[in-house]
Amino acid sequence: MAKILLDCDPGLDDALALLLAHGDPDIDLVAVTTVGGNVSLANTTRNALRLREYLGFDAVPIAAGAEGPLTRPAANAEHVHGAEGLGTVRLPEAELAASELSAVDLIIREIDAAPGEVHLVATGPLTNIALTIRRDPSIVERVASFVIMGGSFTRGNATPAAEFNIFADPEAAEIVFAAGWTVVMVGLDLTLQAIADAEILARMAELGPVGTDLAVPLATFWTNPDDAEWRGQAVHDVCAVAHVTHPELFQSRRARVEVETAGHHTTGMTVVDFASAEPNAIVPVRLDVDGFWDYALGAWGMVGRVDRAGTIGGVDPRA
Repeated sequence: MAKILLDCDPGLDDALALLLAHGDPDIDLVAVTTVGGNVSLANTTRNALRLREYLGFDAVPIAAGAEGPLTRPAANAEHVHGAEGLGTVRLPEAELAASELSAVDLIIREIDAAPGEVHLVATGPLTNIALTIRRDPSIVERVASFVIMGGSFTRGNATPAAEFNIFADPEAAEIVFAAGWTVVMVGLDLTLQAIADAEILARMAELGPVGTDLAVPLATFWTNPDDAEWRGQAVHDVCAVAHVTHPELFQSRRARVEVETAGHHTTGMTVVDFASAEPNAIVPVRLDVDGFWDYALGAWGMVGRVDRAGTIGGVDPRA
């Protein structure tokens, strides 16, 4: 069983990534940490807490982390995720509180409790991870793997050059890529292959309440009116979690990744050199799309009705 610690900023696709990490019986979700990104830290933390109780992983600790970037003003993606972060989904208020530990403290505690066993997955800006490295640089030697959703080797989405998670805190990303570990960079070029098109949405709807009340609304909230070939929303962050347990679904290449922090037009760009003799990253480039969706939908379908008010089957979260 793979132990995963998920650092995230829920967020439509972060919520779907949490659903996968909880639903896959081969994943032991040991902790969740939150960061300001898609929406404010208050909202990303509130969403994580609500999802924990709605889905029923109450024993998993959740800790809040950085409100904003190391040095820059905060950016957000409310235009994509909605003002609160979960689009039209409205979950019951959480009764359980967040941990009194900071995100950095919780990350260090969980990794030290099982050195070499915890897969650290980051699906938001990398601020919490950079602060953890600053506190304890040796942490990079004690993780089983480190996977991010972020970056690209072609074009961005926050700007023509930069993907949002890297653009939101490029200085943190620079620290993370230079830390001496191998970063699995699941970037836009890969995640844009994981599209929730009409066929996939129909399969989601067959999952019961977890599909109709949660997954489908999360996977359909955002559309791009400027894309004449729009087929559906990508589930970016789900790909990062999937890489931990099913790396065979990804065709990857080793590369050297550097983060641009000073470019007038290119701040936040991940400069990817596939020919480097000194790689610091593994970059997935091609996805087994059918295999990916079979896995994700199968795991989501494992999250059945929980017999109590405010959880799956208890309320309509869109009400």
